[in-house]
Amino acid sequence: MEALTGLSLIILIAGIIVLIMFFYFVPLGLYITAFFSGVRMRIFRDLIGMRLRKVPPVVIVRSMITATKAGIKVDQSKLEAHYLAGGNVVKVINALVSADKANLGLSFERATAIDLAGRDVLEAVRMSVLPKVVETPMVAAVAKDGIQLKAIARITVRANIERLVGGAGEATILARVGEGIVSTIGSSGSHKEVLENPDRISKSVLSKGLDSGTAFEILSIDIADVDVGENIGAKLQTDQAEADLKIARAKAEERRAAAVAFEQENIAEVAKMRAKVVEAEAQIPMAMAEAFRSGNLGIMDYYSMKNIQADTDMRSSIAKPEEKRDKNPNG
Repeated sequence: MEALTGLSLIILIAGIIVLIMFFYFVPLGLYITAFFSGVRMRIFRDLIGMRLRKVPPVVIVRSMITATKAGIKVDQSKLEAHYLAGGNVVKVINALVSADKANLGLSFERATAIDLAGRDVLEAVRMSVLPKVVETPMVAAVAKDGIQLKAIARITVRANIERLVGGAGEATILARVGEGIVSTIGSSGSHKEVLENPDRISKSVLSKGLDSGTAFEILSIDIADVDVGENIGAKLQTDQAEADLKIARAKAEERRAAAVAFEQENIAEVAKMRAKVVEAEAQIPMAMAEAFRSGNLGIMDYYSMKNIQADTDMRSSIAKPEEKRDKNPNG
């Protein structure tokens, strides 16, 4: 009796496992929902086949129900292929429904291509219906009079479904608009012209066709704010004047160093000449002694020379006070 009870328990557990496996591979509830929603599905080939192909039947079936209720015909095998390729089936179907209601003419093939390209196809459809406003960072530019202006622009863009695959994104739009603002301000003769007519910036930038090659269409460009920055022209002139002053100082220092070197050379030359004079004076007594020995100089000649030298020294001592009195009349 106990053996029979154990066997019954095993059979019950096995039955439960079989039922779980059956309802996992044969989603009868999903089949019934699809049937009453107007989507014809085959249990073994479609629902069980999706399980075996590693495709969740609930995603495919619910997407097909949504498309059928919206009046859009989609192929089950294409939905499975898109899922296996890594696409988002739910977003593609929702995008197709939204595009159909807005008469955008979005095909299933283009929607899947946009999704596989890494773009949010549903967000792209919404941007096609409701344009998006993006704001540029503060752009600084200098007018011809040297005054810096800082501007912020708001760009109204609409997604272009035809160019979403391979088209540039918002970063390219912002970069191009910023470049256009810099170019327009830089070509203005005065910053006052820009402040008086800021719409000339938007008109000039908008006329350049900056949305070519991008995934968006620029509807309008509006200047949100324009502020006056620094006087770049005056700052550059000040910097140039400081640089010129440094150059002039360097050249003056170079000339001073050359003059000092020249003066040092002259002092050295004078010292050499004085040394030669002292050397020559030191040789005078020796020359006089030689003259005495040779008889070329007599004693009377020597006394005459000494008298002349004494007379010269006396005249010099008398003349020096006269020179001081001439230089200092009050002395």
